[in-house]
Amino acid sequence: MKKRVIALALAVVMIASFGLAGCGKEKAKTNPNQLVVQIGPNPETIDPALNSASDGGNMILHLFEGLLTVDQNEQIAAGCAESWEPSADGLTWTFKLRDGLKWSDGTDLTAEDFVYSWQRFCDPKTAAPYAETVLGMVKGYDEAIAGDVSKLAVTATDAKTLVVELSTPCTYFDSLVAFATLSPVQKETIETNKDKWAISAETFISNGPFYVSEWVPDSHIIMSKNENYWNKDAIKLESIKFVFMEDSNAAYNAYQNGSIQLIKDVPTEEVPTLKGREDFHVEPIIGTSYISLNTQKKPFDDARVRKALSLAIDREYVANTVMQGTYSAAYNFMGPGWVDTDGSEFINSANGGNAYIGSDFDANIAEAKRLLAEAGYPDGFTTTYVTNDAGYHVVLAEYLEQEWKKIGVTLKVETVEWSSFTPMRRSGDFEIARNGWVGDYTDPSNQLELLYSTNGNNDGKYNNAEFDAAIDLSRSTVDPVVRSKALHDAEDILMEDAACIPVAYYNDFWLQSEDIKGIWHSPRGYWYFMYGEVAQ
Repeated sequence: MKKRVIALALAVVMIASFGLAGCGKEKAKTNPNQLVVQIGPNPETIDPALNSASDGGNMILHLFEGLLTVDQNEQIAAGCAESWEPSADGLTWTFKLRDGLKWSDGTDLTAEDFVYSWQRFCDPKTAAPYAETVLGMVKGYDEAIAGDVSKLAVTATDAKTLVVELSTPCTYFDSLVAFATLSPVQKETIETNKDKWAISAETFISNGPFYVSEWVPDSHIIMSKNENYWNKDAIKLESIKFVFMEDSNAAYNAYQNGSIQLIKDVPTEEVPTLKGREDFHVEPIIGTSYISLNTQKKPFDDARVRKALSLAIDREYVANTVMQGTYSAAYNFMGPGWVDTDGSEFINSANGGNAYIGSDFDANIAEAKRLLAEAGYPDGFTTTYVTNDAGYHVVLAEYLEQEWKKIGVTLKVETVEWSSFTPMRRSGDFEIARNGWVGDYTDPSNQLELLYSTNGNNDGKYNNAEFDAAIDLSRSTVDPVVRSKALHDAEDILMEDAACIPVAYYNDFWLQSEDIKGIWHSPRGYWYFMYGEVAQ
């Protein structure tokens, strides 16, 4: 099959669906003050400590609130803490909590709840994938992750004061504190219900603007307004219904008939007919769609093989044809939107201002064949690619299947349901897997540290001492010039080593009823529904 066959197939589907796409959306048939949305399928988890997916993170944002938060202008703002201050040397951070904070069950929330939650986050029994990323700079982290959580230097000096001591200064620590994964969780609830607390409305206690009032697995979650939330007067909605759908066509039909007011998973074949409509939105987000290779399995333990597969991808074709111009071709791992230490875009100074991967596709194919032969695979090999069925993931897999044949690689595609896909990938139970990352905050370390040897989100199990050393330096230095160089060195190493294969830079695209007012979409890929209203 040639590239034009995929393009033709897409065109046929688009033409066939044109009539439906051109229809006007019916008036929403939901409860008057309930917002109904679809942002993905059944989430793997909505435990703040365990989640590492965008859909789960978006739900957590509405159920929990940390010490700090992020406002509509992407600025750090007060959350549970009404004030915060680092010491002159940057090693001690003091957070003052608001008066009268409550859990959704009406019990008091104090600084001790943050001590418990952050210690739980570092407990090796919890196995939080973000633990090293967000708390690795806190004094005592090494002892905590080894099992003695009492060593973590997080102290409640009184009910309203939390003091955090760092082992090294971290200029973006406030951004980490504003990350929803560090939200507090209620000790009594967890200790009573153990691992089952976060899977049922009856046991799910939170502290954010909403609480879980109804949970039907594989169907939906209803979040109702939390009357114990400190800022409840700013919440206009009575409830938000998150509908779980993995089938984008079903989501689209539900949007068309008015039963859902916002859908993230728009059928890709509908995109050309939707462009230009007032209710169709496309916005850039900071993140990269990439491919993970299990570096612990042959032949992917050889950088030449990994690089050959990377070179044998026509990124312009992928972005502009396979993904219909909704994404941008990625020739670096770190794309637009990441902020360097001097405030400039990180990508502008990467690799001396040059892309890591050349755009001459014919030359890239020739080099890919040479690398495979040099690695001992002149006739290629057979392998399996796993993906979930959403967005352009399956179409991309089909493209790779045909394109990698040009260098002798036979690709078998396996499609896995979302609920099983992320744990499979995290455990390393794959050869090649679809992957991607959307920034939780704009510091480049957030994405670069994915490839650190001990990072909980290092799905490909990449391990390179030079890369780790560069990241270690970026964590320990207080010199912004030295830190910038260390981060750029880290990207140099991972790209030269083909630690993963960047394919495209993300945009979010979705359909949103014009009846929805007051919500916003973040460049971190989240929708902030909590301050929204539904026009009557």
